[in-house]
Amino acid sequence: MIGYQLLERAPLRARNTFGVEATAALLADVRSPAALAELLDYPLVRQSEVLILGEGSNLLFAGDFDGVVIAPATTGIQIIEEDADRVRVRAEAGERWDDLVRWSVGRGLHGLENLALIPGSVGAAPIQNIGAYGADISQSLAFVEAFDRDQHVHRTLAAADCVLGYRDSLFKREAQRWVVTAVAFDLRRSADLRLDYAGVREEIAAMGVESPRPLHAAEAISRIRARKLPLPSLLGNAGSFFKNPSVPSAQSEALADRFAELPSFADGDGKQKLSAAWMIEHCGWRGFREGDAGVAAQHALVLVNHGHASGAQILSVARRVADSVEQTFGVALEPEPRIIGARW
Repeated sequence: MIGYQLLERAPLRARNTFGVEATAALLADVRSPAALAELLDYPLVRQSEVLILGEGSNLLFAGDFDGVVIAPATTGIQIIEEDADRVRVRAEAGERWDDLVRWSVGRGLHGLENLALIPGSVGAAPIQNIGAYGADISQSLAFVEAFDRDQHVHRTLAAADCVLGYRDSLFKREAQRWVVTAVAFDLRRSADLRLDYAGVREEIAAMGVESPRPLHAAEAISRIRARKLPLPSLLGNAGSFFKNPSVPSAQSEALADRFAELPSFADGDGKQKLSAAWMIEHCGWRGFREGDAGVAAQHALVLVNHGHASGAQILSVARRVADSVEQTFGVALEPEPRIIGARW
């Protein structure tokens, strides 16, 4: 078995959650990590820009991609080590993230429940250091298996070597070097649930649950997310489009004098993190629509495709949103998704 399938001039609309039209010069669906060495050694691939594409839930195609798209298609979840409390779980990069969450909470394991219903693949999770509802994967990550294009070898990187930060990682900073092939997590049979994020305890109570387990926390968070955020299957989007900006405490205090309701919270090193959603909504963008490109009515942080918007049109709206926030608050917003085919 060759381990991969190639397609020239491949359409990508069905492979990105914004649902925008785009074409890749070459697409490789990789069914076996062992095939990566051969595939990446082809002169055409070595000379081209490479894009690793999971479910396309954290990028925006602002144009066609003239390089090689590699789509990990391996699936599988297994327990590789366990003791009385810790369970080390390894998942292939092509697994859907929410399927891994459901697999873990269905077995009563703690660690991933707050990350329920996040779209995307397992392989993309450490790249973006995905997080929600007071948790991110840095709290449970054990190691990442990846192909190192610089050294042309498969490597296993411990969590500490992945340089995880806020929506950031070694893999994101060196996108042309790494192809994530599998991810392992250290989960627990018993641990305190993280339920202090706004609305989670109330949702569990509304479910009639008095002694919540990971399964209940995941279900409560899924219900909240479904109400607050449009599902990509119904309305094209990539989740939160902007990062919450971090600013010096002095700047945060000055803004608080002008905008008393602007949420902020400590971000270490004398900085405060501000709510991008609040600032965008304050500028009047929630529910904005121009053609089929717009901002979600449910949440100001989510840009959407109502049907036939191009990536360039969505990017134009994003830039206008960021410009208005900077003019009003003096704060620069940065996009969370990767933008393909244009510069921010």
